[in-house]
Amino acid sequence: MRFRSISLGLPIVVLLAIGVVRAQSVQEPVPTPDQQSQQNQQNSASARDANRFAASEIARIVKGFEIAPVHLNLQGKDRALVGLGSYLVNAAGGCNDCHTNPPYAAGGDPFKGEPKRINTEHYLAGGMSFGPIVSRNLTPDADTGEPEWTADEFRRIMRTGIDLENKHPQISPLLQVMPWPVYQDLSDRDLRAIYEYLRSIPHAEPGTTTTGTGPG
Repeated sequence: MRFRSISLGLPIVVLLAIGVVRAQSVQEPVPTPDQQSQQNQQNSASARDANRFAASEIARIVKGFEIAPVHLNLQGKDRALVGLGSYLVNAAGGCNDCHTNPPYAAGGDPFKGEPKRINTEHYLAGGMSFGPIVSRNLTPDADTGEPEWTADEFRRIMRTGIDLENKHPQISPLLQVMPWPVYQDLSDRDLRAIYEYLRSIPHAEPGTTTTGTGPG
């Protein structure tokens, strides 16, 4: 589990807890037997918590790959982040509802009691209309295979809501409808995972613009 934890890039505090990284600190007095026993119990509890944390993240990564609705290009990508990003986008974030037009394939709309089938042809390509706002295409560029924004730009967008394309200056310099005030509280690792996942999905073109009813 420790080697798996390193490969997934868990926070340093977790690695410290399971003894993979040893902190360099000021030398402390030699503990008494009772103090040592208490410290051993605390270390064991910390290790159990860290292992549960690592197992939980691994489960999310595995689940992310299981539910990714499109073929993923993993060449040159951080696979752990791609899997985690898929989990955040497809299981936690609901990005498909606003950035895929229409979100579900014919006969696969769960809101109609049908078995869920994502519209993979237009997956995350935008085109949903929310009044004057149309959801953006999140897929990589057809020529470069890379997203429209750098990782730093993506993090800035998600943290501040700034619309780098300034598509609606008459309304606001900030993204509207898009629930960035929620996503801005994600960790840097989670935002990077979402970005890495968006790098791995295929380019797609928007479907015919239709009207949405929720955030996107």
